[in-house]
Amino acid sequence: MVRSLWSAATGMIAQQTAVDTIANNISNVNTAGYKTSQNEFKSLLYQELQTKTTTANGDTKPIDSQVGLGVRPSSITTIFRQGSFYAADGNNNFAIDGEGFFAVRGADGTIYYTRNGNFNLSRGNNGGLVLSTSAGEPVLDSKGQPITFNANLHASQIVATAEGEFGTIDEKNNIQSLGIQIGLFQFNNPEGLEKMDGSRYRQTVSSGNAMNEATTNNIIKSSIKQGYLEGSNVQLADEMVNLIVAQRAYEANSKAITTSDTMMEQANQLKR
Repeated sequence: MVRSLWSAATGMIAQQTAVDTIANNISNVNTAGYKTSQNEFKSLLYQELQTKTTTANGDTKPIDSQVGLGVRPSSITTIFRQGSFYAADGNNNFAIDGEGFFAVRGADGTIYYTRNGNFNLSRGNNGGLVLSTSAGEPVLDSKGQPITFNANLHASQIVATAEGEFGTIDEKNNIQSLGIQIGLFQFNNPEGLEKMDGSRYRQTVSSGNAMNEATTNNIIKSSIKQGYLEGSNVQLADEMVNLIVAQRAYEANSKAITTSDTMMEQANQLKR
């Protein structure tokens, strides 16, 4: 096969992946806690067109004659840039100012991490109120246990400090601690987290173990803002520009295939 056909085909496949990533970013522009993704590419193998020497004594040429064989996606990196905050009704909405993640326990028992603080109070099996996600997954406290409140409490009575400690307001408008602190966790390499549905992430070997902000020293702790949610950090203008760039690159690779096909057709006509 002509190298240009293969190289251009790999370029079209790579740009299609870029368009897929951009489309996913745009579709989640209003998803709370969503973090934008960015494509990274790398070149494929190079082929040597000539020998490394043209002399009888074997002296190496100062410049190689190599031609590339295309491109492929190397990674899709998640950009954990802080999103903007917006007010959300209800005391069960929380936004993280910093690098921390909330922890939730999935139905399969696995602990997932998220920046989406759109939580609800649901009735637990013991009759208490459990802070959970919209999918019913319990939110974990700083000890790794589901956050549960007394059934007699009303959602409007529960407040959270900037440190994530829950309490109630007494008659003198003083906060009475409930001895519960929402869990916040950090990772040495958050880009290594495995992306899951529902704006959730799963710990991997690449991300490293979760570091509990309440028990880990020498890390910059995050703060909690009750009554707010963190919006997506997708920059729509940037994504539209990236989409145009990817489209132009896709068209250029398509043109390269068309040109190679025309050249092959003309070469085949020479023997007629």
